[in-house]
Amino acid sequence: MFWALEAGRVDQRGLEFEQVVSDIQTLNVWATEGRLEVTAISMGAYPDVADRYLLMPHGASMGFGYGPVVVAREPLGLEELRGREVVIPGRLTTAYLVLRLALGADVRVRELPFDEILDEVTSGRAEAGLLIHEGQLTYAGEGLKKILDLGEWWHGETGLPLPLGVNAARRDLGDRLADVSAVLGEAIRIGLENRTEAMAYAQQFGRGIDAETADRFVAMYVNEVTVDYGDEGRRAVAELLRRTGTGVEAEFVT
Repeated sequence: MFWALEAGRVDQRGLEFEQVVSDIQTLNVWATEGRLEVTAISMGAYPDVADRYLLMPHGASMGFGYGPVVVAREPLGLEELRGREVVIPGRLTTAYLVLRLALGADVRVRELPFDEILDEVTSGRAEAGLLIHEGQLTYAGEGLKKILDLGEWWHGETGLPLPLGVNAARRDLGDRLADVSAVLGEAIRIGLENRTEAMAYAQQFGRGIDAETADRFVAMYVNEVTVDYGDEGRRAVAELLRRTGTGVEAEFVT
């Protein structure tokens, strides 16, 4: 998205955009404070920030039968996993929400930054870990075993993709909300149409992963629903929110 803005490929309609890079749990916490006008958040955090933010109709990352992965050093059954502590990347992440849906609300967890979880498990300091981002692709190379793929579990339960990350805009943007949405939607579309250039730009934020892994990860989560949720994507969001039991419904920028 930001490649197209930085490259001047989008009419910004008099708006100015400043990129702020941080991990998803930090962005989730900031959203509870209303710190940023436009932000990526976990879909699992939306009930906590819906009073401040509307969902953008684009920018979503959804897993189609795949998603965050629970890993361990040795194979475990689900009943065994329920008795273990799982290191998670944050209590506001969609990954943690769906973990609780799959294993029960009383699952024992401990929080760590997402990029420390892989080492926590391989070192033996944690019995199991919940991996997001590129860890979903690299855990096997560290000798770890997949115990539960939450995207696969969710698809088996619902037949729907799993909404993981979404973009949201603060409600107090008022009559500029439509312009913000139009500009960012166009930036996403142009980025997908110019994938090579956009990937080269994004690689600088790739946390040291190689280009092939980055390309695989982007291919998993940047697709047609990133441009527009579509009916299936909106049904997936509605179902995830329904299962939170909060009574919160999705509201989109129009």
